[in-house]
Amino acid sequence: MSSAMKTLFLNPPSFKGFDGGSSARYPATREIPSYWYPVWLSYPAGMLENSRLLDACPHNVSPEETVQIARDYDFLVVFTSTVGFQNDCRLAQMIKSAKPDMKIAFVGPPVQIEPVKSLKASEAIDFVVRGEFDYPVVEFAQGKPLDEIQNVSFRKNGDVVSNPMRPQLQTEDLDRLPFASDVYKRDLTIENYNIPYLLHPYISFYSSRGCPALCTFCLWPQTLSGHAWRVRSVDNVVAEVRQALRLFPQMKEIFFDDDTFNIRKDRVLELCRKFKPLGFRWSCTARVHSDYDTLKAMADAGARLFIVGLESGDPQILKNIKKGATIEMAKAFAKNCKKVGIKIHGDFIIGLPGETPETIQKTIDYAKELDVETIQVSVAHAFPGTELYDYYTRNNYMVHSAVTDEGGHQLPHIELPGLSREEMMAAVNRFYDEYYFRPRVVWRLVKDALWNADERKRLYQEAVSFLRLRAERLQYVRQGAGPRPMVSVPVNDTASGQ
Repeated sequence: MSSAMKTLFLNPPSFKGFDGGSSARYPATREIPSYWYPVWLSYPAGMLENSRLLDACPHNVSPEETVQIARDYDFLVVFTSTVGFQNDCRLAQMIKSAKPDMKIAFVGPPVQIEPVKSLKASEAIDFVVRGEFDYPVVEFAQGKPLDEIQNVSFRKNGDVVSNPMRPQLQTEDLDRLPFASDVYKRDLTIENYNIPYLLHPYISFYSSRGCPALCTFCLWPQTLSGHAWRVRSVDNVVAEVRQALRLFPQMKEIFFDDDTFNIRKDRVLELCRKFKPLGFRWSCTARVHSDYDTLKAMADAGARLFIVGLESGDPQILKNIKKGATIEMAKAFAKNCKKVGIKIHGDFIIGLPGETPETIQKTIDYAKELDVETIQVSVAHAFPGTELYDYYTRNNYMVHSAVTDEGGHQLPHIELPGLSREEMMAAVNRFYDEYYFRPRVVWRLVKDALWNADERKRLYQEAVSFLRLRAERLQYVRQGAGPRPMVSVPVNDTASGQ
């Protein structure tokens, strides 16, 4: 290990203020800052001595500063995103110009989907890794030749060679990986990470990889993490919790950033049994399948909040996107969460297949009936590699292939029969207005802030950002879509066989 290449793992500054980050599930610049941890990069970073994990945006590191930092390393691993790929290629070229012998690998969904096109896009990229990249990049840093490393694609004699895929990591493999929290302590400042609905400061890591659900829009299970659900052992997860509590005494919460945390009841109950004596607060992603007994055990073990993809209040739309959950299940789940005292941050999407003005209003009414603590409303975005992308492309609903403007901010890029982009954007504002401008919701949001100065400050900042974003949406609707600077996403490369 001591002879390994000195390696820099980079979550790049793809855009100024790119708070969503390349390694976020849905990368974009957020109007209300939301900094997620670069968890995937932390594992190989923890396996190599003399490595560093640089998360540029939360630490206010510019592209120019990134180039200077990279000069001290021999090997660079860049976690790129669909929306940031072009800018990340430019940064890679800047680094190559500053240090010509630098070896550069790109990882992340876009290069996994289109390895051939990705390598052809920039001579600065020496190779890309498809799928889980933990061991491939470590093996390269330790001197293994590219043609002997599984999962990699690279240039050879003018062609692109894609090596066979290695089996996905299973429990014993995941348990052997270093703890993400070790790398956070070494390289990151946790106070720089903020999610509006999570307690600050927080840290996050995974207890599992993959998701068996088949939601057509969800990027990671269809690209990076896969549909096969693979878990760390309960004792391994608990060991990292204990360590995180020791390393970060200032931490207010741990967020389990699994694709879905509550997949199997018996595992959840075992985790909760071992979490409870530790007396810490935690939040996680969740589907609406857990029963009352499971939710009660989670609450008793310190669970505070779930992030739940509720998506739509129309049953047919849920079937169209293969959600695998019903309106009735979500209502029972939300009711039980209220009983046990667990908050819900509900995610809704406008513009999914089958959406109409009538289904939008149905979803707004449904959200108000559920009455979860906070919501997020997005216009549907289809990323290459997802079934939703293929559906919109096949039906000519994709108005353009750009999903963000030149600053990385998301733009609506689809239109459905009888539903324009402007109407969808207007519906987002109406959704938020009808939901939040209700007296009991306003009171629910401000009551905690009355006695907590930190919460008052954060609520004020978020309110200012929210109102500014609301005004920008209204302007978009009034002006129409029109010509705007945009960042294109790649078109599927069927020749690559991905």
